[in-house]
Amino acid sequence: MSFVFAPPQQAVVPVQDETYSYFPIRRVFGIARNYAEPGAATKDTPFYFMKDCYTVVPVADGECARIPMPPQSQVLKHEIELVACLGKGGRNLTLEQAAEAVWGWCVGIDFTLGDQKLPSGATDFARAKSFERAAPVSHVRPAYRCPMPAPADLWLYVNNQKRQGGCTSNLIVQPLETIVELSRFWELQPGDMIFTGTCGGADKVFPGDHLEGGVNGVGSIKVDII
Repeated sequence: MSFVFAPPQQAVVPVQDETYSYFPIRRVFGIARNYAEPGAATKDTPFYFMKDCYTVVPVADGECARIPMPPQSQVLKHEIELVACLGKGGRNLTLEQAAEAVWGWCVGIDFTLGDQKLPSGATDFARAKSFERAAPVSHVRPAYRCPMPAPADLWLYVNNQKRQGGCTSNLIVQPLETIVELSRFWELQPGDMIFTGTCGGADKVFPGDHLEGGVNGVGSIKVDII
């Protein structure tokens, strides 16, 4: 086989606490509007989107990723999320099969450009979600070492002030249900990563801001906006 130019390197995320062990990324899915505050009278209808696998930025424990403010935008928003990392795939999965498909979990920040709009006024999700370095994630924690999908608290601080706090139990579509739903439309594959939704408090960040967030029982992540 001969390539007309060198193919890109495989996008990977290291496995937590393991040397020379990596999770190879195939695709990155996300779900928007997937959170309801406790006691909310109405709920949004969640919908799905995709990010390029090369938007993922692995961040080791104790390290801090540097994320540039995208020059094409003035509105960069943070969304702390639990991320499912699949080791098996399939179509039309059951909840039991979805649980078996999860190889591990990690913490992700789904950065969004809030000012990227279509002429209709709706968000242009291709530009708003899939820009360079838009998806920093912690190292992948193997599923056998996680209590998931038990309810877990999500949290994020900006400059030591709490911005986001919630629980995965308040996601409208639960993490395993999200995998089941996605498998109705795509044949899921090993290497797929799924951002399962954020909690309330997502807001703008600016150059100079320091972010620290996490999901209890999974890990944490630090990011500086530059």
